[in-house]
Amino acid sequence: MVYSLIRPALFTLNAERAHGLTIRALKALPKGKPARPGGPLAVRVAGTDFPNPVGMAAGFDKDAEVADALFGLGFGFVEVGSITPRPQAGNPKPRLFRLAEDRAVINRMGFNNGGGEAAAARIRARGTRPGVLGINIGANKDSEDRIADYAAMTRLMAPLATYLAVNISSPNTPGLRALQDESALADLLDAVLEARSGERPPVFLKVAPDLEPADVEAITRIAMDKGLDALIVSNTTIARPALKSSHAEETGGLSGEPLREVALAMLRNFRRESGGEIPLIGVGGIATAADAWQRIRAGASLVQLYSAMVYRGPGIARDIVRGMEQLMRRDGFASIAEAVGTE
Repeated sequence: MVYSLIRPALFTLNAERAHGLTIRALKALPKGKPARPGGPLAVRVAGTDFPNPVGMAAGFDKDAEVADALFGLGFGFVEVGSITPRPQAGNPKPRLFRLAEDRAVINRMGFNNGGGEAAAARIRARGTRPGVLGINIGANKDSEDRIADYAAMTRLMAPLATYLAVNISSPNTPGLRALQDESALADLLDAVLEARSGERPPVFLKVAPDLEPADVEAITRIAMDKGLDALIVSNTTIARPALKSSHAEETGGLSGEPLREVALAMLRNFRRESGGEIPLIGVGGIATAADAWQRIRAGASLVQLYSAMVYRGPGIARDIVRGMEQLMRRDGFASIAEAVGTE
C-alpha cells in the first residue's frame, strides 16, 4: 500500500538512480525477521533447507550489501551478484530501463560490481546470521581466461556461500554465452568443481532462455554427468516480443512480464529433458503467487524474482508466499516437494 503511494515519485527518477536509492534505504532500515525455518512451504534442495521457495534473483544486490534486509522482507533465499574477480564499471550509462507499459525491465549493466574481495569481506562480516545465501559468480569482461576467472571466484566464495551460481547466460558481456556451448561448458564445469573444496557448497548453473532444443539436451546431459546440483532457468532474454514502451528497442536483456511465457516454456523443456533428475529453479516473469505456483507445478523446486519488485514493491515476497500456501492447500498438496512437476 505504502509503495503504491511512493512509486510514482520513484519512477520519475532514472532507473539506475532509483535502484541505488533503494539499496541505500535497505541498508539504513531496521532489519526484519527472516523467514522461519520449517514453515509450511519449507523445501529441501541440493541438501539445503529453504524456509520457503521464493528467492531474490541475482542482479538486485550485485555487491552483497543488503542480503539481510532482503531476508527480512520474507525471501526464503537471496542470490547476490554477479560478482567478478576484479572490480569493473560495467557498460556505459544509461544501461537500465523501465518499460512501465509492459511491466518489464531492460538492462545492459555488464557485471558492474566492486570485485570479489570487497564482496567477500562484506559476506564475512555477516558472521553467523541466518539465511540461505547464494553467490552468483561471473568473469571480467576483459579477462584473457574466463574459465580461470570462474575457478578463482569459486575458490574465494565457496567457503562463504550456501550455494554458488555459475552465470554464463548474461547477454551483456560479449562472448559470455558462448560458454554454454558443449565443449566450453564441460571445461568450465570441470574447473569450477575442481576449485570447489569438498562436496559443498552446491553448484548451480544459470542458463539463458534463448536456447535451441539441442542446447537444452547438451546442457542437461553435461550438468547431470558433472553432478551439478541444480539449473537456474532462466536469465534475461535478447528476444523482443511485442512491447509497448518507448524503450522497447534498447539493447540488453529483457526481464519482467514479457519473459514469463518464454521462461516457463524453457523450464518445461529442461524438466522434460532431465526427467526430474536434477532440481530446477524457475526465474523470469514471476510476479504473483499464481506465477510461482505454475513454475512449481511445471517442475521448479524453487523460484526467483527481481523485476516484479520494481512494480509491486518490497512486500512482494510475503504476498507470494501467502498466496502459494493457499494454492498448495487448494490443490491438495502437503508440501512444495510433493507438487513439483505435477502439472
